[in-house]
Amino acid sequence: MANAKQVLDIRVSKGITVAQSNEHLRSRSARAEEYAMSKGNYDPTRERLNFEIVNRGKVRPVDKSRSIPERMADILSRRGIKDPNEGLVEPKYRTVVNIIFGGSRKRMHELAFGTQQVDFEKGADNTRIKRKSDIERWAKDVYTFVSDRYGEENIAAFVVHLDELNPHVHCTLLPIRDGKFAYKEIFAGKDKFEYSQRMKQLHTDFFAEVNTKWGMSRGRSVAETGARHRTTEEYRRMLSEECTTIEENIDRHQKVLSDLQSDIRLAERRVKGLSSMVENLQREKAEKEAQLAALENDMNTRKGDALAISAEKEKLEKELSAIGEKLADKQGKLQVADRQLSDLKENMDAVQERTEELKEEAYRYSRDVHSKVDSLLKDAMVENMVDEWRDLSARMKPSERQMFDGTLVRSVAERGSEVLHCATLLFLGMVDNATTFAETHGGGGGGSDLKWGRDEDEDNRAWALRCMRMANRMMRPAIGKKAKR
Repeated sequence: MANAKQVLDIRVSKGITVAQSNEHLRSRSARAEEYAMSKGNYDPTRERLNFEIVNRGKVRPVDKSRSIPERMADILSRRGIKDPNEGLVEPKYRTVVNIIFGGSRKRMHELAFGTQQVDFEKGADNTRIKRKSDIERWAKDVYTFVSDRYGEENIAAFVVHLDELNPHVHCTLLPIRDGKFAYKEIFAGKDKFEYSQRMKQLHTDFFAEVNTKWGMSRGRSVAETGARHRTTEEYRRMLSEECTTIEENIDRHQKVLSDLQSDIRLAERRVKGLSSMVENLQREKAEKEAQLAALENDMNTRKGDALAISAEKEKLEKELSAIGEKLADKQGKLQVADRQLSDLKENMDAVQERTEELKEEAYRYSRDVHSKVDSLLKDAMVENMVDEWRDLSARMKPSERQMFDGTLVRSVAERGSEVLHCATLLFLGMVDNATTFAETHGGGGGGSDLKWGRDEDEDNRAWALRCMRMANRMMRPAIGKKAKR
């Protein structure tokens, strides 16, 4: 458990769709379930292990009878609070905070399954697996943490999934304070810096109040710890878990999109069929009305047999009444079908937008991973240069060492971090800061005939190289001084 880390991820939205609710509650159609199984991220034989927490920490099976939007509507109605997005063509207020709580895969498996061997292969049968009490106790602690911090009355759903690769909690929270929605006040703060501080504090508090007793560490960002302090295997595992989470989210949203597309096609066919029925009935009604009008005209002008006309008129009136009933029924069904189709298309747009956001997140993540690996390799390269230089320098003759005097190779090998820091300041245009840094760290050889300042057509790479060369000169000890170690 030494390397077990907690997981806390927050996603804010302007509401939650029925499709998203179906995913959280596992209220899927047979086709959606088949799709989920095909992607390998969902095990139907473990769905029975899922549970939710309600009413001061009571554990119960997931209630699929009421969607999360319906639960939210009940909460708002009961408390007399209006959804600010109600009636808007395009929602613009952040009314839902989705929080995922979890931890490192191995630790979460221990909490959920103990020492039982779960088969995570596609199509595996895990009906023999039983849910352990530790996962319920941990989830109750998380529920208490959220309740104490944001109010139990604001929790619309708190579902624990044990049927995916990594057990986790999905908490749907309404950011309400003093009877009104207040996302910015509760979560965001006045700017991105305050938001960042609040999120860091949330991680710290979550660790202190919940996960410290469950053997999980708070964990810190790469910026705080430095990725180079991880072992290769730890770093590889961290990247793999983060990548898997993003891929699972994309797969889940693409699955929902596929289901919605199928539902939309069915709804469109239903609307088309009902529209045809309504048109046929309206045409039939118009024809019957015309016939009835002609009969009434014959009666008024006493044309033809009055008894026969009266009997025909009575027959037409009955037929018209039956057509009217059918027409009203089909028109009502058409209105419902139109509304359902509109809702499905709105859900489709929302899920599609979120899917694109996730794809962009995956792209940014990919670039970030490459940047982190690049930094790791550069760190390793500099450290290796230092070690090799010390070894080679010790075996060199004085005349051989003199060959490297003033070179960037020797400077980086002997004082790599200081030269790089000075070069960074120069690259950013902070010449005064670079000079002060060099002088306070034993430098003094900054006098140079090098042209200084960035050329208009100079690319980043060329500019960075000149900054390194200048930093090398600036970090040379002044005459009569020795370099500080």
